[in-house]
Parts: sequence; structure tokens; C-alpha cells
Amino acid sequence: MVRVRATRAIENTLRRWGFYRIAGCDEVGRGCLAGPVVAGAVVLDPDLHIPGLADSKMLTAPERERLNDLITTRALAWSVCFVQPPEIDAINIHQASLQAMRRAVLSMAPLPDAVLVDAFRIPDLAIAQRGVLHGDRRCAAIAAASIVAKVARDRQMMVEHQSDPRYGYDRHKGYATAEHRAAVEQFGYSPLHRRSFKPQASLFDRIE
Repeated sequence: MVRVRATRAIENTLRRWGFYRIAGCDEVGRGCLAGPVVAGAVVLDPDLHIPGLADSKMLTAPERERLNDLITTRALAWSVCFVQPPEIDAINIHQASLQAMRRAVLSMAPLPDAVLVDAFRIPDLAIAQRGVLHGDRRCAAIAAASIVAKVARDRQMMVEHQSDPRYGYDRHKGYATAEHRAAVEQFGYSPLHRRSFKPQASLFDRIE
């Protein structure tokens, strides 16, 4: 897939309408078998350009780390919020993703004037917002949010790998790779696994 650099066109339009603190928001980890879903929210400084912003999925790990450092030092505000597997199982992954994004936005101080969200609108959010289709590819603030969320989640999964190396989280970060599915078949589910994402019903009872 060709990498597309995200732009500030949508943010600039909102600024012409009088908005200033415009947050981009995105989540990562939605399709994983294990680990949290993580949302990022970023308010970019209109006077500090960060070159190379793009959908986190289109970047290498070193590129994400480099951009994460730039985002977290140059942005007007940023936040990440985690929703852990027990809550994902209790409310389903879609609701957990929305909840993570809502918490990420509301944890900012001061709150943003407007929020641009990748694809969805966030319910119960008393802030002007717009869902942007393919926003992580098109919108700089959303791309930045996807990067800080991805880096935060990957770092957490590396910590989890140190605690329990049986599943190979350092390589697949909890996604349903063949290696990961084989480890679940061998060892059963760990406390980090989402019970609602079981590839085989028989594995549900094999909790380490």
C-alpha cells in the first residue's frame, strides 16, 4: 500500500470557522486476541510542523518511535487511555474502543474545542466533533493520535512479554498471527487474553 502523508487541511478549515484546540483521536488494538485497546488524542500546535505524519500502520516501528517523540514534545496536548481485556469482554470491542477514545479526549486539560475522529463519532461527548473516513491517512491530528496510541500499546505489550514470554507478544503484539494462535492452542488463555475473542470454544476453560 502506498504511504500517504496526512495533511492539516481539515484542521485548517475548522480554524477558519473559529476553532483552535482541535484534537485528533484514534484507537489501536481493536482486532487483537490479547491486550488492551488503546486510544490516543492529540492537539497539534499549528505553529510547529511535524513532517512525516501518516497512518501508524504505514510506518515502521523506528519511524513511529521517532514521530512519537516529536508529537509528545511539540503538541499542545496529548493523551492515551487503555481499556483492558476484562472491560472489553464486558461491553464488547466496539464499545470499548469508543470508551477509550472518549476517555482520551476528556483527559485533556483544557478540553479541545473540536474533535476529529477516525471513522466514528464518539457518543456522549459534549464537544463538537466530526468522524473522518480514513482519517488516520488524511488528517494530521488523527494520524498523530494513531501513532501515540500505537507506540504506547506496543510498549505495554513488550512489558507483558517480559512477564510471560510464552505467547510471543514482542513479535505480534497480541494480534491473531499463526504463531499466537499456536501458542494459545498449546498454553491456553492467559489473563491478558480477551475471552470474547476465543478462536476455539474449548480454549475458554484453559486459563493459566
